[in-house]
Amino acid sequence: MANGPMDRRGHDGQPQRMNGAGTPQGAEYTGRYVVLLDPGNQESGLNALRSSAEIASVERVRGSDVGNVSELLERPDVSVHFEELAAAVVEVRPEQRHALVTAAEADPAIIAAEPERMVYAMPITAPTQAPTEFFPAYRSDEEVVDRHTRAEIAAAQGPAADEQTFTWGLQAIRANLSHLTGRGVKVAVLDTGVDTDHPDLAGCIEETMSFVLGESVEDGNGHGTHCIGTVAGPAKPQQGPRYGVACDARILAGKVLSNRGSGSDGQILAGIAWAISRGARVISMSLGAAVRPGELFPQTYEILARRALERGTVIVAAAGNESDRPPVIHPVGRPANCPSILAVASLDRALTPSFFSNGGINGQGGEINIAAPGRDVRSAAPGGGYQNLSGTSMATPHVAGVLALLGEANPNVSAADLVARLKSGAFPLAQPIRDVGHGLLQAP
Repeated sequence: MANGPMDRRGHDGQPQRMNGAGTPQGAEYTGRYVVLLDPGNQESGLNALRSSAEIASVERVRGSDVGNVSELLERPDVSVHFEELAAAVVEVRPEQRHALVTAAEADPAIIAAEPERMVYAMPITAPTQAPTEFFPAYRSDEEVVDRHTRAEIAAAQGPAADEQTFTWGLQAIRANLSHLTGRGVKVAVLDTGVDTDHPDLAGCIEETMSFVLGESVEDGNGHGTHCIGTVAGPAKPQQGPRYGVACDARILAGKVLSNRGSGSDGQILAGIAWAISRGARVISMSLGAAVRPGELFPQTYEILARRALERGTVIVAAAGNESDRPPVIHPVGRPANCPSILAVASLDRALTPSFFSNGGINGQGGEINIAAPGRDVRSAAPGGGYQNLSGTSMATPHVAGVLALLGEANPNVSAADLVARLKSGAFPLAQPIRDVGHGLLQAP
């Protein structure tokens, strides 16, 4: 991710900046609000906002009709109402913000209202620690004592990563042993877009949409292409080992982050609405923003995630990379810190938490749910090539891919049941639940 100015401007009209690590220097707001409405009484909530907060003209977005959303979200005279999600991105004058919050507290048709924040892609492009040794053994169905004995022997032999056929990550999660391919399952990857001409990915892209004004879905960053490759890269890539978890999954590539790797809550909301309307079983979001110790999860994202689950869609998100282990562990970032969103931690080759991976040190919703390979991960890169990246961003699409495999194997189960199966299938690790949740992701 670039370290230059962000695309949106702050309250003072000046470009706000990120620090060199690609994380925000404190929370950064756009001046707008994300408002959730009672699905059965949306017009009443909008009328309350019109009368009390004098909100701008409201443009309705229905279903998958999102062609001009990126333009609407940038207009200061327009509020955007996503009818199917019962959510709106509201433009309100600074002097009316207090009235908006008061209306939200008083009117039962308004479920929640929170200031819109900026979000970011989350790769670690320059690790500051040497990689740890290759994992000594991954889960097998054989007798536990025998497995531990083999693990000790393998550990004594030192690094032994054979990535001629499969990346270390696919081996660690046993995707190389699964007969499932994700066939028939749609996965939406909301990120920096995709290289639509990449020879490995052209066949898996079902539909694309850009929610970034002035930018096509083509990936000028690399982050989105890498994540999509991890979800659904082919069984036989043009070069090197297989790196895609669910090679027959269908990808909905939504560009919600600019080529600089930044976007807004409104763009994420638009991407979620589009993905659900297009039938996504899984939404993968390797993005987020840092939170403070003790900070509560955002109500807006949590309610949206619950509504997605009710419609059959699981949302999975990166836990964040602000930590510097072992001494410093930062809390899971937003929106991964929502109880109804799966928060993914990163593991190194030794199946230990990556030094940058955030932990579950905050309260309800701030837990790590599952851990996946996120260090030195090979996947597709713009221009038809490949690159290795590290971050909880890289761990997240491994989880999305396994959810696609589970979706193929269980086409009629609920989204909540898919989540339960994912968690119950994880391999327990020795590290604290704070750092790895239910344990190492495992393919069915």
